[in-house]
Amino acid sequence: MPGQQEIQEPHLLADRRATDQSPLRLRSWHWWILVSINVFFLIVGQTTAVLLGRFYYDQGGNSKWMATLVQTAAFPILFVPLIILSSQESSITPKTTISEQPSVTTLILVYVSLGVLLAGDNMMYSIGLLYLSASTYSLICASQLAFNAVFAFFINSQKLTALILNSVVVLTLSSALIGFHSDSTEPAGVSRGKYVLGFLCNLGASAIYSLLLSLMQLSFQKVLKSETFSVVLEMQIYTSLVATCCCIVGLFASGEWRSLKGEMDGFGKGRISYVLSLLWTAMAWQVSSVGVVGLIYVVSSLFSNVISTLALALGPVAAVLFFHDKMDGVKVVAMLMAFWGFASYLYEQYLDDSKLKSAQNNVNEVLNESTLERQLV
Repeated sequence: MPGQQEIQEPHLLADRRATDQSPLRLRSWHWWILVSINVFFLIVGQTTAVLLGRFYYDQGGNSKWMATLVQTAAFPILFVPLIILSSQESSITPKTTISEQPSVTTLILVYVSLGVLLAGDNMMYSIGLLYLSASTYSLICASQLAFNAVFAFFINSQKLTALILNSVVVLTLSSALIGFHSDSTEPAGVSRGKYVLGFLCNLGASAIYSLLLSLMQLSFQKVLKSETFSVVLEMQIYTSLVATCCCIVGLFASGEWRSLKGEMDGFGKGRISYVLSLLWTAMAWQVSSVGVVGLIYVVSSLFSNVISTLALALGPVAAVLFFHDKMDGVKVVAMLMAFWGFASYLYEQYLDDSKLKSAQNNVNEVLNESTLERQLV
């Protein structure tokens, strides 16, 4: 009936408008605060963790499994904010029905799969950082945005526009430029073969990391389906728990645990500095990981990777300041290309946001007109 259709149309438009109100579209001050906090966590945590990881190797640390373990071992500290958030959210958020909650088997499968993938990815990053300088390591990691754009297209239905494709190409070329350029900034005692191994592991880890981010976003959307931020902490805690268990098994199975005492005694800055460096590295990685997963939940995996790439672009500058790495012309060009790729993606997000706001305004106008017509009738 025409009259019935006139009554239903505003409701259909309202449903459509409600569906479109994701955190990226709301742009409320709560959203901006949440995004800003996670961006701060990611940039500060990641930059600090990379520098401390390089410091561990430079001062005599040589255990790849230990360097991998500290990337997830500090997850128990997240139980404190999880308990606080859970108690607050339970009082203001309606409980989900049993049918909406994923089964325990599904949750275990998700967390174990992502945790094992995370452990393997962290090990590859550790090998890369062992054989590369901090600045080279950071610049190669910039390729993760290019990988993430591809995975986001196939897994998360992310559109690939000309600007995003430009970002993919530029960042890939930037990574390749660093990979084929070996110079005196390589850590002492690293042969050409080990440098190539470090480059390949670092590049492979960037690809796996991007895949991991896309799978996490898919898990949030299709499996967890929660509207509370505590789910971010739960994702980080349980995947880190699985990854930590894998690293402990690897540490003992490889026999590296036998050399840890001698490594501590021979550490360049002393035994206390050895313990503190590992402790603060673990804390920094957890802070960074919360920022990464938080941005995936609040915005998207691609946006999280953009901020991570921005942090990586700052890595060479920090490495020059703290470790006196040589910043030659090739690395300067590669870093400028990384910024170019980042700027291309950022401009695409600006254009998308403008289109979303325009579409939202059109929906609001149609709603207002429909409401007015119904009142006149």
